[in-house]
Amino acid sequence: MDDFVYFVVRALADEPNDVRVDMVERAGMSVIQLRVAAVDVGKVIGRRGTTIQAIRSLVQVGGAKTGRRCTLDLVED
Repeated sequence: MDDFVYFVVRALADEPNDVRVDMVERAGMSVIQLRVAAVDVGKVIGRRGTTIQAIRSLVQVGGAKTGRRCTLDLVED
């Protein structure tokens, strides 16, 4: 799933080299932590959060297909 998120977010970002995706296990759930450049945060979130919600939905469905619970967190440094 983290490869999918990396592919999608790199296509959206103005600074694709600054996209970092890490997977962390927390409380029996796979958490994908996404870091992007400050100029790309608004693009990844989208208007009213629609873009990030769409990516989160796809991550949850993809995780369910493999039998794992997955979620996506946008981490700001």
